[in-house]
Amino acid sequence: MQKYWGIILALTVLASCKDDVEHKNDIAQEISVPKADVVNEQFGFNLDEFNVQLDTIKYGDSFGELMMQNKVAYPKIAAISENYRDTFDVRKIRVGKPYVILKSKDTIAQAQIFIYENDPINYTVIDMRDSVKVYTDKRKVKYVRREVSGIIETSLSEAILEQGIDYNVTHNLANVYAWTIDFSRLQKKDKFKVIYNEKYINDSIYAGAEPIEAAFFEHNGKPIYAFAYENDSLKSIVDYFDEDANNLRRTFLRMPVEYGRLSSRYNLKRRIKHYGFKVRPHKGTDYAAPIGTPIMATADGTVIESTRRGGNGKYVKIRHNGTYATQYLHMKAQKVKKGEFVRQGDVIGWIGMTGSTAGPHVCYRFWKNGKQVDPLREELPQAEPLHETLRPEYFTYISPLKEQLDCIIYPKVFLEEEEDLLTLNQEDGIKQN
Repeated sequence: MQKYWGIILALTVLASCKDDVEHKNDIAQEISVPKADVVNEQFGFNLDEFNVQLDTIKYGDSFGELMMQNKVAYPKIAAISENYRDTFDVRKIRVGKPYVILKSKDTIAQAQIFIYENDPINYTVIDMRDSVKVYTDKRKVKYVRREVSGIIETSLSEAILEQGIDYNVTHNLANVYAWTIDFSRLQKKDKFKVIYNEKYINDSIYAGAEPIEAAFFEHNGKPIYAFAYENDSLKSIVDYFDEDANNLRRTFLRMPVEYGRLSSRYNLKRRIKHYGFKVRPHKGTDYAAPIGTPIMATADGTVIESTRRGGNGKYVKIRHNGTYATQYLHMKAQKVKKGEFVRQGDVIGWIGMTGSTAGPHVCYRFWKNGKQVDPLREELPQAEPLHETLRPEYFTYISPLKEQLDCIIYPKVFLEEEEDLLTLNQEDGIKQN
């Protein structure tokens, strides 16, 4: 679930203020396996024992063709394709995915092992020596604990490029606070802190960021903590809760686009110059974004309309329950059809300019009991709270995380600006005296 930036952030990676020397010198928490005795061991095989072919799936490639090119008999290929679909579906290999073929070191050079890399960590092995064995495995991964803090100052994209922070970290942070903060209305000097783990293969190859473990966001002077915790009452679903065990998730997202600018609010008294300043109510909330930007369902529900009509252009309307419905106008194209059930965060279409519109945006309309209302003024229903029986254990769990968040300092440049401002104020006070 992923939802909402379109504003300004400056990021930096900082150490916390813990007194623990070990924490100061190395905040990495590593999970690793001792290096194998065989230097050239990969995927659990000694590559020196084979002729090795490294390549990627190209357009037109198929598992069968690759194996036949490497002297594997057709009956064996057919048996693999038919008998191991649950583990390796040969129809689902994708262009661009890396693979390795380990061949015999004789004059035949027959393929003995095929390794398909599903992603940087997970891979599938088809061992064709003697009887066929097909299984999945993972590369050995090191997890490095990171702390990030930021101040609302410059654009998010520039800040990420400058700091080298994984884009997914800010994406994940937006997801954590998607229900409680309207990210189209962030204020300069809003600030945040994040604790998460980075994954590395062979100690040096970056393999992505783990979900956020704990976070802090101060928006308009209001501090909001967030801690990931498994809510057993929701069948082991991990949610984010604040320091008082309140669920941060709501039944509705605040915005239907992840990146967008609030360009026009719900306004029943709107007057437009083009129409002679006559009152023309605007019962939607507009979010401007580039054409093609994904539009998301703000809550679970059933699509009751997916069509094109007049000034609405192409749009989708979703019934969420007997009380709430939402509508998304001016789409470039819809991704869903009438009658489909969609989940919160599912892409239902893309930003466009169909219908009556002066620029690319989505007009988001919100119904409550059959009447259109302003979603930004609605107190949205809260998701399932943390069960009372889990709260004592939860408070014990978050205590050290909250302390760690509190100890993370903000970027030096921001602190220097604050010190300069304080100095100027003091000098002004002296002059006035």
